[in-house]
Amino acid sequence: MNPFSSSISRREMLRRCGTGFGAVALGDMLSRDAMAAGSSPLQFPAKAKYVIHLFMNGGPSHVDTFDYKPALAKFDGKSAPTGTLKTERPTGNVMGSPFKFKPYGESGIHVSELFAKTAEHIDDICVINSMHANVPNHEPSLMLMNTGESRLVRPSVGSWMTYGLGSENENLPSFIVMCPGGYPIKESQNWQNSFLPGKYQGTYIDSSHERVDKLIDNIRSPGVSEYDQRQQLDLLASINQQHASQRPEDPRLESRIQSFELAYRMQYEATDAFDVSRETSAVRDAYGPGDFARQTLIARRLVERGVRYVQLYTGAGQPWDNHDDLNAGHKRLAGQVDQPIAALLADLKRLGLLDETLVIWGGEFGRTPVVEMPKEGSNQGKMNGRDHNHHGFTMWMAGGGVKGGQTIGMTDEIGFKAVENRVHVHDLHATMLKLMGFDHKKLTYRYAGRDFRLTDVHGRIIDDIIA
Repeated sequence: MNPFSSSISRREMLRRCGTGFGAVALGDMLSRDAMAAGSSPLQFPAKAKYVIHLFMNGGPSHVDTFDYKPALAKFDGKSAPTGTLKTERPTGNVMGSPFKFKPYGESGIHVSELFAKTAEHIDDICVINSMHANVPNHEPSLMLMNTGESRLVRPSVGSWMTYGLGSENENLPSFIVMCPGGYPIKESQNWQNSFLPGKYQGTYIDSSHERVDKLIDNIRSPGVSEYDQRQQLDLLASINQQHASQRPEDPRLESRIQSFELAYRMQYEATDAFDVSRETSAVRDAYGPGDFARQTLIARRLVERGVRYVQLYTGAGQPWDNHDDLNAGHKRLAGQVDQPIAALLADLKRLGLLDETLVIWGGEFGRTPVVEMPKEGSNQGKMNGRDHNHHGFTMWMAGGGVKGGQTIGMTDEIGFKAVENRVHVHDLHATMLKLMGFDHKKLTYRYAGRDFRLTDVHGRIIDDIIA
Protein backbone atom coordinates (compact mmCIF):
# COMPACT_ATOMS: atom_id res chain seq x y z
CA MET A 1 0.00 0.00 0.00
CA ASN A 2 1.27 3.46 -0.86
CA PRO A 3 2.08 5.15 2.48
CA PHE A 4 1.27 8.53 0.96
CA SER A 5 -2.12 7.49 -0.43
CA SER A 6 -4.68 10.27 -0.18
CA SER A 7 -7.30 7.74 0.90
CA ILE A 8 -5.46 6.79 4.08
CA SER A 9 -7.72 6.81 7.15
CA ARG A 10 -7.02 8.74 10.32
CA ARG A 11 -6.63 5.53 12.31
CA GLU A 12 -4.26 4.03 9.74
CA MET A 13 -2.17 7.18 9.71
CA LEU A 14 -1.86 7.11 13.51
CA ARG A 15 -0.96 3.43 13.42
CA ARG A 16 1.89 4.07 10.98
CA CYS A 17 3.27 7.10 12.77
CA GLY A 18 5.62 6.16 15.59
CA THR A 19 4.63 9.20 17.60
CA GLY A 20 0.97 9.09 16.64
CA PHE A 21 -0.43 7.81 19.89
CA GLY A 22 1.81 10.13 21.87
CA ALA A 23 0.27 12.99 19.93
CA VAL A 24 -3.21 11.66 20.68
CA ALA A 25 -2.40 11.50 24.40
CA LEU A 26 -0.93 15.00 24.31
CA GLY A 27 -3.96 16.30 22.44
CA ASP A 28 -6.26 14.75 25.02
CA MET A 29 -4.35 16.35 27.90
CA LEU A 30 -4.32 19.73 26.19
CA SER A 31 -8.05 19.52 25.46
CA ARG A 32 -8.74 18.72 29.11
CA ASP A 33 -6.66 21.72 30.17
CA ALA A 34 -8.55 23.88 27.70
CA MET A 35 -11.86 22.52 28.98
CA ALA A 36 -10.91 23.28 32.56
CA ALA A 37 -9.92 26.79 31.59
CA GLY A 38 -13.18 27.29 29.71
CA SER A 39 -11.36 28.06 26.45
CA SER A 40 -12.98 25.41 24.25
CA PRO A 41 -14.54 27.08 21.19
CA LEU A 42 -17.70 25.04 21.76
CA GLN A 43 -18.34 26.39 25.23
CA PHE A 44 -20.23 29.07 27.02
CA PRO A 45 -18.90 29.75 30.52
CA ALA A 46 -19.81 26.49 32.25
CA LYS A 47 -22.02 26.79 35.32
CA ALA A 48 -22.35 23.06 36.04
CA LYS A 49 -19.92 20.15 35.93
CA TYR A 50 -22.24 17.28 36.84
CA VAL A 51 -25.85 16.21 36.29
CA ILE A 52 -28.13 14.10 38.49
CA HIS A 53 -31.32 13.29 36.58
CA LEU A 54 -34.15 12.08 38.82
CA PHE A 55 -36.38 10.26 36.33
CA MET A 56 -39.93 9.60 37.52
CA ASN A 57 -40.58 7.04 34.79
CA GLY A 58 -44.21 6.44 33.89
CA GLY A 59 -45.28 10.08 33.99
CA PRO A 60 -46.13 11.75 37.32
CA SER A 61 -49.17 14.00 37.42
CA HIS A 62 -48.07 17.63 37.32
CA VAL A 63 -51.46 18.85 38.61
CA ASP A 64 -50.98 16.69 41.72
CA THR A 65 -47.35 17.64 42.41
CA PHE A 66 -45.90 21.01 41.28
CA ASP A 67 -48.53 22.67 39.05
CA TYR A 68 -51.15 24.12 41.39
CA LYS A 69 -54.57 24.45 39.72
CA PRO A 70 -57.34 25.69 42.06
CA ALA A 71 -59.82 25.40 39.18
CA LEU A 72 -59.60 21.60 39.39
CA ALA A 73 -61.70 21.74 42.56
CA LYS A 74 -64.12 24.21 40.99
CA PHE A 75 -64.77 22.02 37.93
CA ASP A 76 -64.46 18.62 39.64
CA GLY A 77 -66.92 16.23 38.00
CA LYS A 78 -67.80 18.73 35.28
CA SER A 79 -66.78 19.11 31.65
CA ALA A 80 -63.38 20.67 31.07
CA PRO A 81 -63.79 24.43 30.48
CA THR A 82 -60.85 24.37 28.07
CA GLY A 83 -62.19 21.49 25.99
CA THR A 84 -60.73 18.01 25.97
CA LEU A 85 -57.49 17.40 24.09
CA LYS A 86 -56.74 14.05 22.47
CA THR A 87 -54.65 11.75 24.62
CA GLU A 88 -53.97 8.01 24.37
CA ARG A 89 -57.23 6.75 25.91
CA PRO A 90 -60.83 7.98 26.32
CA THR A 91 -61.22 10.56 29.08
CA GLY A 92 -64.18 12.14 30.88
CA ASN A 93 -64.86 15.05 33.20
CA VAL A 94 -62.43 17.05 35.31
CA MET A 95 -61.00 15.20 38.31
CA GLY A 96 -59.96 17.35 41.26
CA SER A 97 -56.66 16.68 42.96
CA PRO A 98 -56.90 14.54 46.09
CA PHE A 99 -53.82 16.32 47.46
CA LYS A 100 -53.50 19.65 49.23
CA PHE A 101 -51.15 22.40 48.04
CA LYS A 102 -49.61 25.22 50.02
CA PRO A 103 -46.97 27.91 49.39
CA TYR A 104 -43.37 27.32 50.46
CA GLY A 105 -40.27 29.43 50.92
CA GLU A 106 -39.74 33.11 50.29
CA SER A 107 -40.85 32.57 46.70
CA GLY A 108 -44.28 31.33 47.85
CA ILE A 109 -44.48 28.64 45.16
CA HIS A 110 -47.31 26.18 45.77
CA VAL A 111 -46.32 22.53 46.08
CA SER A 112 -48.40 19.45 46.79
CA GLU A 113 -48.27 17.67 50.12
CA LEU A 114 -46.80 14.73 48.18
CA PHE A 115 -43.48 16.61 48.00
CA ALA A 116 -43.57 18.52 51.27
CA LYS A 117 -39.92 17.72 52.09
CA THR A 118 -38.64 18.65 48.62
CA ALA A 119 -40.73 21.84 48.85
CA GLU A 120 -38.57 23.01 51.75
CA HIS A 121 -35.89 23.64 49.10
CA ILE A 122 -38.21 25.43 46.67
CA ASP A 123 -36.13 28.62 46.74
CA ASP A 124 -33.32 26.61 45.10
CA ILE A 125 -35.68 25.11 42.51
CA CYS A 126 -36.86 26.41 39.14
CA VAL A 127 -40.23 24.82 38.31
CA ILE A 128 -40.96 24.57 34.59
CA ASN A 129 -44.76 24.29 34.29
CA SER A 130 -44.97 24.59 30.52
CA MET A 131 -43.18 21.49 29.26
CA HIS A 132 -44.59 19.72 26.22
CA ALA A 133 -43.59 16.71 24.12
CA ASN A 134 -44.73 15.10 20.87
CA VAL A 135 -47.02 12.13 21.59
CA PRO A 136 -48.85 10.59 24.57
CA ASN A 137 -47.03 7.23 24.47
CA HIS A 138 -44.31 5.99 26.80
CA GLU A 139 -41.80 4.57 24.34
CA PRO A 140 -41.38 7.56 22.00
CA SER A 141 -41.62 10.01 24.90
CA LEU A 142 -38.91 8.21 26.86
CA MET A 143 -36.70 8.26 23.76
CA LEU A 144 -37.40 11.95 23.18
CA MET A 145 -36.56 12.86 26.77
CA ASN A 146 -33.47 10.68 26.88
CA THR A 147 -32.07 11.02 23.34
CA GLY A 148 -33.82 13.98 21.69
CA GLU A 149 -35.34 11.66 19.07
CA SER A 150 -38.55 9.68 19.54
CA ARG A 151 -38.23 7.18 16.68
CA LEU A 152 -34.65 6.63 15.51
CA VAL A 153 -31.65 5.33 17.44
CA ARG A 154 -29.70 8.31 18.71
CA PRO A 155 -27.14 8.94 21.51
CA SER A 156 -28.57 9.67 24.95
CA VAL A 157 -28.22 12.99 26.75
CA GLY A 158 -25.69 11.45 29.14
CA SER A 159 -23.65 10.17 26.21
CA TRP A 160 -23.58 13.61 24.59
CA MET A 161 -22.59 15.24 27.89
CA THR A 162 -19.74 12.85 28.56
CA TYR A 163 -18.59 12.98 24.93
CA GLY A 164 -18.35 16.75 25.22
CA LEU A 165 -16.88 16.97 28.72
CA GLY A 166 -14.82 13.81 29.09
CA SER A 167 -14.19 12.15 32.43
CA GLU A 168 -12.83 13.56 35.67
CA ASN A 169 -12.20 10.10 37.12
CA GLU A 170 -10.54 7.46 34.95
CA ASN A 171 -11.43 4.75 37.47
CA LEU A 172 -15.20 5.14 37.18
CA PRO A 173 -17.59 5.36 34.22
CA SER A 174 -18.44 8.95 33.36
CA PHE A 175 -22.14 8.05 32.89
CA ILE A 176 -23.94 5.79 35.37
CA VAL A 177 -27.60 4.75 35.40
CA MET A 178 -29.41 3.21 38.38
CA CYS A 179 -32.83 1.57 38.34
CA PRO A 180 -33.89 -0.72 41.19
CA GLY A 181 -35.35 -4.10 40.28
CA GLY A 182 -34.76 -4.10 36.53
CA TYR A 183 -35.10 -1.81 33.53
CA PRO A 184 -37.48 1.01 32.62
CA ILE A 185 -39.48 0.77 29.40
CA LYS A 186 -37.13 0.76 26.35
CA GLU A 187 -34.42 -0.67 28.59
CA SER A 188 -30.84 0.24 27.66
CA GLN A 189 -31.96 2.37 24.71
CA ASN A 190 -32.56 5.07 27.33
CA TRP A 191 -28.81 5.38 27.97
CA GLN A 192 -27.41 4.19 24.65
CA ASN A 193 -24.37 5.70 22.95
CA SER A 194 -25.63 4.91 19.42
CA PHE A 195 -22.99 6.12 16.92
CA LEU A 196 -20.83 7.81 19.59
CA PRO A 197 -17.85 5.70 20.78
CA GLY A 198 -18.84 2.91 23.16
CA LYS A 199 -17.09 4.47 26.18
CA TYR A 200 -19.91 7.04 26.32
CA GLN A 201 -22.73 4.54 26.87
CA GLY A 202 -24.30 4.59 30.33
CA THR A 203 -23.27 1.89 32.80
CA TYR A 204 -26.39 0.27 34.27
CA ILE A 205 -26.60 -0.65 37.97
CA ASP A 206 -29.50 -2.52 39.61
CA SER A 207 -29.66 -0.47 42.79
CA SER A 208 -32.00 -2.89 44.57
CA HIS A 209 -28.85 -4.69 45.76
CA GLU A 210 -27.02 -3.44 48.83
CA ARG A 211 -23.72 -5.31 48.65
CA VAL A 212 -21.18 -3.86 46.24
CA ASP A 213 -20.37 -7.26 44.71
CA LYS A 214 -24.09 -7.64 43.93
CA LEU A 215 -24.46 -4.10 42.60
CA ILE A 216 -21.57 -4.61 40.17
CA ASP A 217 -21.01 -8.09 38.78
CA ASN A 218 -17.47 -9.50 39.01
CA ILE A 219 -16.20 -6.42 40.84
CA ARG A 220 -13.74 -8.64 42.69
CA SER A 221 -11.80 -11.69 41.53
CA PRO A 222 -12.04 -14.51 44.10
CA GLY A 223 -8.94 -16.38 42.88
CA VAL A 224 -6.56 -13.99 41.11
CA SER A 225 -4.29 -11.45 42.77
CA GLU A 226 -4.07 -7.81 41.71
CA TYR A 227 -0.61 -8.42 40.19
CA ASP A 228 -1.79 -11.45 38.19
CA GLN A 229 -4.85 -9.55 36.95
CA ARG A 230 -2.62 -6.73 35.74
CA GLN A 231 -0.37 -9.22 33.91
CA GLN A 232 -3.36 -10.92 32.31
CA LEU A 233 -4.88 -7.62 31.26
CA ASP A 234 -1.63 -6.40 29.74
CA LEU A 235 -1.32 -9.57 27.69
CA LEU A 236 -4.95 -9.32 26.60
CA ALA A 237 -4.51 -5.65 25.67
CA SER A 238 -1.46 -6.50 23.56
CA ILE A 239 -3.37 -9.18 21.67
CA ASN A 240 -6.39 -6.92 21.24
CA GLN A 241 -4.28 -4.03 19.98
CA GLN A 242 -2.67 -6.32 17.43
CA HIS A 243 -6.11 -7.49 16.35
CA ALA A 244 -7.46 -3.93 16.22
CA SER A 245 -4.50 -2.63 14.21
CA GLN A 246 -5.60 -4.86 11.33
CA ARG A 247 -9.14 -3.49 11.54
CA PRO A 248 -8.67 0.26 11.95
CA GLU A 249 -12.22 1.14 10.91
CA ASP A 250 -13.99 -0.79 13.68
CA PRO A 251 -14.47 1.45 16.76
CA ARG A 252 -16.11 -1.44 18.65
CA LEU A 253 -12.72 -3.05 19.19
CA GLU A 254 -11.28 0.06 20.80
CA SER A 255 -14.36 0.36 23.02
CA ARG A 256 -13.95 -3.25 24.10
CA ILE A 257 -10.32 -2.73 25.06
CA GLN A 258 -11.23 0.37 27.07
CA SER A 259 -14.01 -1.51 28.86
CA PHE A 260 -11.55 -4.15 30.13
CA GLU A 261 -9.25 -1.45 31.48
CA LEU A 262 -12.10 0.41 33.13
CA ALA A 263 -13.41 -2.78 34.74
CA TYR A 264 -9.99 -3.41 36.28
CA ARG A 265 -9.65 0.12 37.63
CA MET A 266 -13.21 0.08 38.99
CA GLN A 267 -12.45 -2.72 41.45
CA TYR A 268 -11.10 -0.24 43.98
CA GLU A 269 -12.81 3.06 43.19
CA ALA A 270 -16.29 1.55 42.80
CA THR A 271 -15.99 -0.46 45.98
CA ASP A 272 -15.61 2.80 47.84
CA ALA A 273 -18.13 4.88 45.86
CA PHE A 274 -21.03 2.42 46.10
CA ASP A 275 -20.54 1.50 49.76
CA VAL A 276 -22.96 3.81 51.61
CA SER A 277 -22.07 2.17 54.94
CA ARG A 278 -19.04 4.48 54.92
CA GLU A 279 -21.39 7.43 55.47
CA THR A 280 -22.35 8.49 58.98
CA SER A 281 -25.62 7.20 60.40
CA ALA A 282 -26.92 10.78 60.42
CA VAL A 283 -26.40 11.11 56.66
CA ARG A 284 -27.98 7.71 55.94
CA ASP A 285 -30.95 8.54 58.16
CA ALA A 286 -31.45 11.84 56.33
CA TYR A 287 -31.92 10.00 53.03
CA GLY A 288 -34.19 7.43 54.65
CA PRO A 289 -34.80 3.75 53.88
CA GLY A 290 -35.37 1.99 50.56
CA ASP A 291 -33.82 1.50 47.14
CA PHE A 292 -34.38 5.04 45.86
CA ALA A 293 -32.86 6.52 49.00
CA ARG A 294 -29.77 4.35 48.69
CA GLN A 295 -29.25 5.11 45.00
CA THR A 296 -29.71 8.84 45.63
CA LEU A 297 -26.99 8.78 48.27
CA ILE A 298 -24.76 6.80 45.89
CA ALA A 299 -25.40 9.47 43.23
CA ARG A 300 -24.06 12.13 45.56
CA ARG A 301 -20.98 9.98 46.26
CA LEU A 302 -20.45 9.51 42.52
CA VAL A 303 -20.49 13.20 41.61
CA GLU A 304 -18.11 13.80 44.53
CA ARG A 305 -15.74 11.47 42.68
CA GLY A 306 -16.11 13.16 39.32
CA VAL A 307 -18.81 11.11 37.59
CA ARG A 308 -20.34 13.50 35.06
CA TYR A 309 -23.87 12.18 34.55
CA VAL A 310 -25.94 10.08 36.94
CA GLN A 311 -29.49 9.08 36.05
CA LEU A 312 -31.82 7.59 38.65
CA TYR A 313 -35.09 5.84 37.77
CA THR A 314 -37.86 5.30 40.31
CA GLY A 315 -38.14 1.59 39.51
CA ALA A 316 -38.51 -1.02 36.79
CA GLY A 317 -41.17 -0.54 34.12
CA GLN A 318 -43.28 2.60 34.50
CA PRO A 319 -44.24 2.95 38.18
CA TRP A 320 -45.77 6.45 37.93
CA ASP A 321 -48.21 5.30 35.22
CA ASN A 322 -51.31 5.54 37.42
CA HIS A 323 -54.25 5.09 35.05
CA ASP A 324 -56.27 4.13 38.11
CA ASP A 325 -55.91 4.44 41.89
CA LEU A 326 -53.85 7.59 41.38
CA ASN A 327 -54.32 8.71 44.97
CA ALA A 328 -52.80 5.53 46.41
CA GLY A 329 -50.18 5.11 43.68
CA HIS A 330 -48.78 8.62 43.76
CA LYS A 331 -48.84 8.70 47.56
CA ARG A 332 -46.83 5.48 47.73
CA LEU A 333 -44.28 6.57 45.12
CA ALA A 334 -43.83 10.07 46.51
CA GLY A 335 -43.31 8.48 49.91
CA GLN A 336 -40.34 6.62 48.45
CA VAL A 337 -38.68 9.58 46.69
CA ASP A 338 -39.58 12.82 48.50
CA GLN A 339 -37.28 12.43 51.51
CA PRO A 340 -34.25 11.23 49.47
CA ILE A 341 -34.62 14.11 46.98
CA ALA A 342 -34.80 16.66 49.79
CA ALA A 343 -31.78 15.03 51.47
CA LEU A 344 -29.84 15.10 48.20
CA LEU A 345 -30.40 18.83 47.73
CA ALA A 346 -29.44 19.53 51.34
CA ASP A 347 -26.39 17.26 51.15
CA LEU A 348 -25.10 18.78 47.91
CA LYS A 349 -25.45 22.25 49.45
CA ARG A 350 -23.71 21.14 52.66
CA LEU A 351 -20.74 19.83 50.67
CA GLY A 352 -20.55 22.84 48.36
CA LEU A 353 -21.55 20.72 45.36
CA LEU A 354 -24.98 22.13 44.53
CA ASP A 355 -23.60 25.12 42.63
CA GLU A 356 -21.79 22.81 40.20
CA THR A 357 -24.33 19.94 40.09
CA LEU A 358 -27.44 20.27 37.94
CA VAL A 359 -30.34 18.33 39.47
CA ILE A 360 -33.32 17.57 37.20
CA TRP A 361 -36.68 16.07 38.19
CA GLY A 362 -39.53 14.83 35.98
CA GLY A 363 -40.96 12.08 33.82
CA GLU A 364 -41.45 11.55 30.12
CA PHE A 365 -44.77 13.48 30.22
CA GLY A 366 -47.52 14.44 32.64
CA ARG A 367 -51.11 13.32 33.19
CA THR A 368 -54.52 14.66 32.26
CA PRO A 369 -56.57 16.90 34.58
CA VAL A 370 -59.59 14.89 33.46
CA VAL A 371 -60.44 11.36 34.56
CA GLU A 372 -59.57 8.38 32.41
CA MET A 373 -62.60 6.29 31.41
CA PRO A 374 -62.72 2.57 32.19
CA LYS A 375 -61.21 0.35 29.51
CA GLU A 376 -60.87 -3.43 29.33
CA GLY A 377 -57.32 -4.51 30.05
CA SER A 378 -56.43 -1.24 31.74
CA ASN A 379 -58.40 0.43 34.55
CA GLN A 380 -61.32 -1.98 34.48
CA GLY A 381 -64.36 -0.43 36.13
CA LYS A 382 -62.41 2.35 37.84
CA MET A 383 -62.60 6.09 37.33
CA ASN A 384 -59.93 7.40 39.70
CA GLY A 385 -56.84 7.82 37.52
CA ARG A 386 -55.41 10.05 34.81
CA ASP A 387 -54.27 9.33 31.26
CA HIS A 388 -50.95 10.35 29.69
CA ASN A 389 -50.60 14.04 28.83
CA HIS A 390 -47.85 15.36 26.54
CA HIS A 391 -49.62 18.69 25.90
CA GLY A 392 -48.45 20.18 29.18
CA PHE A 393 -46.47 18.92 32.16
CA THR A 394 -43.90 19.91 34.78
CA MET A 395 -40.20 19.39 35.31
CA TRP A 396 -37.89 21.17 37.70
CA MET A 397 -34.21 22.00 37.87
CA ALA A 398 -31.97 23.02 40.75
CA GLY A 399 -28.30 23.87 41.35
CA GLY A 400 -25.75 24.07 38.55
CA GLY A 401 -26.36 27.69 37.58
CA VAL A 402 -30.17 27.50 37.76
CA LYS A 403 -32.09 30.50 39.11
CA GLY A 404 -34.17 29.03 41.93
CA GLY A 405 -37.37 30.21 43.57
CA GLN A 406 -39.24 30.79 40.31
CA THR A 407 -41.69 29.18 37.92
CA ILE A 408 -41.28 29.19 34.14
CA GLY A 409 -44.35 29.22 31.89
CA MET A 410 -47.80 27.92 32.70
CA THR A 411 -50.52 25.57 31.57
CA ASP A 412 -54.14 26.51 30.99
CA GLU A 413 -56.74 26.94 33.74
CA ILE A 414 -56.93 23.26 34.65
CA GLY A 415 -53.46 22.14 33.51
CA PHE A 416 -54.21 20.42 30.21
CA LYS A 417 -51.99 22.34 27.80
CA ALA A 418 -48.90 24.54 28.04
CA VAL A 419 -50.01 28.02 26.99
CA GLU A 420 -47.36 30.50 28.19
CA ASN A 421 -43.59 30.35 27.50
CA ARG A 422 -43.92 26.81 26.20
CA VAL A 423 -40.80 24.68 26.69
CA HIS A 424 -40.28 21.69 24.41
CA VAL A 425 -37.98 18.82 25.36
CA HIS A 426 -35.51 20.11 22.74
CA ASP A 427 -35.49 23.47 24.57
CA LEU A 428 -34.79 21.69 27.85
CA HIS A 429 -31.81 19.89 26.28
CA ALA A 430 -30.47 23.09 24.74
CA THR A 431 -30.65 24.80 28.14
CA MET A 432 -29.00 21.87 29.91
CA LEU A 433 -26.12 21.97 27.44
CA LYS A 434 -25.65 25.69 27.97
CA LEU A 435 -25.52 25.20 31.74
CA MET A 436 -22.81 22.59 31.13
CA GLY A 437 -20.95 25.05 28.94
CA PHE A 438 -21.94 23.96 25.43
CA ASP A 439 -23.67 25.58 22.50
CA HIS A 440 -26.18 22.93 21.47
CA LYS A 441 -25.76 23.92 17.81
CA LYS A 442 -22.02 23.27 17.89
CA LEU A 443 -21.72 20.11 19.97
CA THR A 444 -21.87 17.74 16.98
CA TYR A 445 -20.62 14.35 15.79
CA ARG A 446 -20.18 13.40 12.14
CA TYR A 447 -21.82 10.11 11.24
CA ALA A 448 -23.09 8.68 7.94
CA GLY A 449 -22.13 11.83 6.07
CA ARG A 450 -23.79 14.44 8.27
CA ASP A 451 -23.24 16.28 11.54
CA PHE A 452 -25.61 15.15 14.29
CA ARG A 453 -26.44 16.97 17.50
CA LEU A 454 -28.64 16.27 20.52
CA THR A 455 -31.26 18.86 19.54
CA ASP A 456 -31.14 17.99 15.79
CA VAL A 457 -32.46 21.15 14.02
CA HIS A 458 -34.52 22.31 17.02
CA GLY A 459 -34.08 23.83 20.46
CA ARG A 460 -33.97 27.28 22.00
CA ILE A 461 -32.16 28.17 25.20
CA ILE A 462 -34.50 29.25 28.00
CA ASP A 463 -32.32 31.99 29.46
CA ASP A 464 -34.81 32.78 32.25
CA ILE A 465 -33.84 29.47 33.87
CA ILE A 466 -30.19 30.47 34.13
CA ALA A 467 -28.98 32.54 37.07
